[in-house]
Amino acid sequence: MRIVTLEEGMTIVEKGIAKATMIMDGYPSYELFTSEEYMMVYHCVYTMCVQHPPHDYSQQLYERFKRALEETICAKVLPSLMDKNSTPLLIQLLHMWAKYKAMTKCLRGFFTYLDRHYSNNFRNGTIELSLNDLSVQCFHDLIREDRDEKATDRDLLNNVSNFLVEIERGNRLYYDDFEKAILEDAAIFYSQLASEWLFRYSSADYILKAKWCLDAEKERAIHYLYLVTLEKLLKVVHWQMVVQAESKLIEKQKAENNSGSATFQELLLQCANLSLGEGTSASRSQECNMLE
Repeated sequence: MRIVTLEEGMTIVEKGIAKATMIMDGYPSYELFTSEEYMMVYHCVYTMCVQHPPHDYSQQLYERFKRALEETICAKVLPSLMDKNSTPLLIQLLHMWAKYKAMTKCLRGFFTYLDRHYSNNFRNGTIELSLNDLSVQCFHDLIREDRDEKATDRDLLNNVSNFLVEIERGNRLYYDDFEKAILEDAAIFYSQLASEWLFRYSSADYILKAKWCLDAEKERAIHYLYLVTLEKLLKVVHWQMVVQAESKLIEKQKAENNSGSATFQELLLQCANLSLGEGTSASRSQECNMLE
């Protein structure tokens, strides 16, 4: 078999990478390559991997694949997110992620044999990531610092939630970052709301509103959060609105000298025992009225 030199092989690979990155500009892969062109890049990578040392260029190919991902993110993805925030930022992020996945699928096709030949073998005492994992990790590492603000589009929030789970691929950063931010925001919001409502409303009215908050929070969050996160969120709401406020509610109820204490105790018990299965739907108009 004829030896393919590093310079000769990389010339072919670079042409393939240059065309593949055009997917980020909206070009479909089938318009960028003929079958012959695509297979030429694949066979070039294959040959560069199976040649005997010193002509085994697996290391150089792996590094070039990684650099292609990083260059694409720096040149295409991050600039497209500049000067955007809130909903427009999240929409653009999801749009670029979809194109990025299409591009990396094309690149992984070129480097399929490299994935088998190199990525799962020991190199200098370490095991390299698979190309798919590397693609996901590079995207995540370079966009992780982007801003994250609240949005009201539930479909968008669901897509973002799926996106964050997808880029984590089991390493729990979703729970360490996204979920943590949601729970911390909820704790601050409902702590402030509880203080305000304890001042404004009677003890019985407060309990009714607290129960409504749990129902309404479930109705909203069930559209875009995974069950494990939803359960934690409802526990945060319950803790801030009921558990933390319980002693003040009892004092307030005594001060009111309310003859309907049995009703109050019943409502308090209902709220304390509220489970995920007891939520009720809350309309947008009801939500506005209850938050007044």
